[in-house]
Amino acid sequence: MNTAIEVQLSLDDELVPDGSRITAWVDCALKSVQKRAVSITVRVVTQDEMQNLNVRFRNQNSATNVLSFPSDNFGSQRTGVSGDIVVCSVVVQTEAQEQNKAADAHWAHIIIHGVLHLCGYDHITDAVATDMESLEVLILRQLGFPDPYQLR
Repeated sequence: MNTAIEVQLSLDDELVPDGSRITAWVDCALKSVQKRAVSITVRVVTQDEMQNLNVRFRNQNSATNVLSFPSDNFGSQRTGVSGDIVVCSVVVQTEAQEQNKAADAHWAHIIIHGVLHLCGYDHITDAVATDMESLEVLILRQLGFPDPYQLR
């Protein structure tokens, strides 16, 4: 079975990391949880598109930084991951500035966060949030980025 990670940019924004960096962050996250990409699409979108998706799928009338949509194809989920990750460029850039974080570090964090959601991780309760955040910190450290939660 072929593995695929596709990066789609729905806008022309020089502040968006290039596809090879995004792919590397996805790969690192998947290796850390011992999964492979069966088919993952990372789509970077405008604020309007993200707001529309957030209204449609989460009933929240605002743009968010990242949404993950796991594939319904559960046959490959034991060792592989399929689904879509949608990232709002404006929200990620604004958050990085507001939180005084390097843009690349925040982009990597958001992409990794989205991948972990595709892999079944969540932050609904404090206990599972701690597990997910610890894994994010570990993956970011492997990539040379600081702990994003230490800056709170």
